[in-house]
This record gives sequence, structure tokens and C-alpha cells, in this order.
Amino acid sequence: MIKPLHLMLLAATLGVAACSKPAPAPDPIRSVKLITVGMQPIQASLEFAGEVRARVESKLAFRVSGKLSVRSVELGQQVKAGQLLGQLDVQDFKLAQDASRAQLALAQTNRDLAASDFKRFAAMKEQNFISGAELERRESVLKAAQAQLEQAQTQMTAQGNQAAYASLHADAAGVVTGVMAEPGQVLLAGTPVVQMAYDGPRDVVFAVPEDKLAGLKPGSEVQILAWSGNQSVLAKVREIAASADPVTRTFLIKAALPGGQGMALGSTVTAVPKSLQRTGTQVIKLPTSALRQEGQDSAVWVYDAASMTVKSQIVQIATADGNDVVVAGGLLPGAQVVIAGVHVLSAGQKVTVYKENMPSALVGHAQSTTVNVAPAK
Repeated sequence: MIKPLHLMLLAATLGVAACSKPAPAPDPIRSVKLITVGMQPIQASLEFAGEVRARVESKLAFRVSGKLSVRSVELGQQVKAGQLLGQLDVQDFKLAQDASRAQLALAQTNRDLAASDFKRFAAMKEQNFISGAELERRESVLKAAQAQLEQAQTQMTAQGNQAAYASLHADAAGVVTGVMAEPGQVLLAGTPVVQMAYDGPRDVVFAVPEDKLAGLKPGSEVQILAWSGNQSVLAKVREIAASADPVTRTFLIKAALPGGQGMALGSTVTAVPKSLQRTGTQVIKLPTSALRQEGQDSAVWVYDAASMTVKSQIVQIATADGNDVVVAGGLLPGAQVVIAGVHVLSAGQKVTVYKENMPSALVGHAQSTTVNVAPAK
């Protein structure tokens, strides 16, 4: 009776053992890299895209309304001072001028007639044939006729000016940078027809964000680099916009180019303000692979050699420098930061570090090591 009972217990034990799950396999060990934080110089410079423009630009328009009959210039054309740019239909101006001429002739005749009457009545007054009141009345008629003549002369001059305004001429030598009207178009007075950039001094125009505006002052130097070729000149800030652009929220800067420079009008250049440069400044830099997002902040994993664990550290990023970021706060020189595999780590995770066979790096420069990460317990 005892032997069968033992057999049943042994069979039940074997059955339970057969149904139990095997122990889970340990997580694979991952390799990451560390760098030792040190002070390094900034390499990148602050650059802005700019454009070469004429110091004086103007949109030219007729001073009278009319139909544009001729536009004698095209976009990009070089023009001389006094050159004809456009012409309005002058038929109506000629008719108005003829009417003014007729009014002038009528006023001249009336003045001459009033002058003759006054001279005759003055002789009669000397002989006491008329009263003094009658002579004064004739004198008043002469003064009125003279005033009408002067008015007609002024009207004739104004009408002549109106006819002259039907021709649009260049105020100075320059180049046409814009065309805003075509022949046959009826224009109101003041409607732009062409835009001109006058010959003479030129500026480089570029825009800077608000946080960089305080570093620029009138007279500060700006290095100008041409996109085409290797031309480089030194310009000086001439004008700073008083308010931000309503769309881009940036401030327009105009830097005067030195005379005699051959940069083409409208060419694209790179503006490098010297007062905004921090090249060579010692800062803490990290590769972008070391960063991770923690809530609304940027964070890195810092290695603790005493406990052989990693902990999360919030950092403040100032700017970018090539493929690195400049750390404004949160780290001190000498700390070891994980720069690879940051998204597979967790706070307090144990790691084992082994150093590769490589020459020792200089103090203050980034040193790379490979890290074996053990699974968290």
C-alpha cells in the first residue's frame, strides 16, 4: 500500500515541474559611449543672409492722371539723368493748353481796352469834363482787367506745366529695378510706373532677430562675403530699423559698403557682424546624440563612477555650434555623460565601463569610452 502512494506523489511532483514556466532570459547588454565634459572653444560664427541694394531707391510716377501711351524702359535697363521713362497721352493736355491760351488772349484784350478808357478819361478829368468819381471807376475797371490778365497768365503757365508732367524723366542715372505699369493703362496721379536704383553708394541689407539687436550699433563693423567668388569687404552699420517687421518680427539692418566695391546690385551676400561673434569663447559642448527629451526639458544621462549607475540631469541649451550644442547650465567640467544609447537607459541603471585601447586625451577635451549596460534589477 505504501509503494503505490509514493509513486503517485512522484508522478504529481513531476507533473507540476513540467507545467512551470522557464526563467526569463536576461536582457542583452548594450554598449554606449561616454564623454568627459570639458571647456571647448566655439567654432561656428553667426551669419545672416543679405542683399546688396542702392543707397537711394525711388518709385517714379506721373504727377498728373492720364493714359500711358509709351513706356520707353525695361527691367534692368541702365538709364541716364533726364532720360525719358514714359509718356502719357497729351491730347487732352493740348486742348486744355489751347483753351488757356485763348483765355489769356481775351484777358489781354480786356486789359488793353480798360487801359485805353482810363487814359482817355484821365485826359477828360484834367479838362474838368468828368468828375473824379468817374475816373476812379475807370481806374477800378483797369485794375480788374489787369488782375484777370495775370490770372490767365498763371493759368497758362500751370497748364503748360501739366502738359510737361505728361512726360516722365529720370531724376538721376541708375538702373530700372521694377516695372509697375504697361502702355495702355490709365493711371492716376502718383501711381508708380517704374522703380529705380540710383547710381552711387550701396548698402548691404539684412535682418536680425530681436535677441541679437542689442549687439549692433551704428558704426559697428560687418564682414561681407560674396556668395559668388571669394570677394570679402568690411562694411559699417549705417542704419538700424526702429521697429520690427510685422510679419517676420526681425529688425532690418543697413550696412554701408566702402566706395569702389564691385558687388553687383541685388547680389546675395553673407553678413557676419563682428560684435555678435563668440568664436573662441570657452563653453561646454555636447553632441546632439547625448540629448533626450524629459517632459518639457532637455536632459542627459550622467555616469556615477562610485555606484556604476547613471542618473538623469536636466540641462539648459544656449545655441548650436555645428553638430554640437552649447550647454548654458546643468553640467560642470569633469562630468561623464552618455552620448549613445540614451533612449534605452533608465535612472539608477547599473553599468559596467571598459576603456578602449586608445591614447589618453588632453585634459578639457572630449574623451570617448565604451559602456556595457547591465539590465536594471
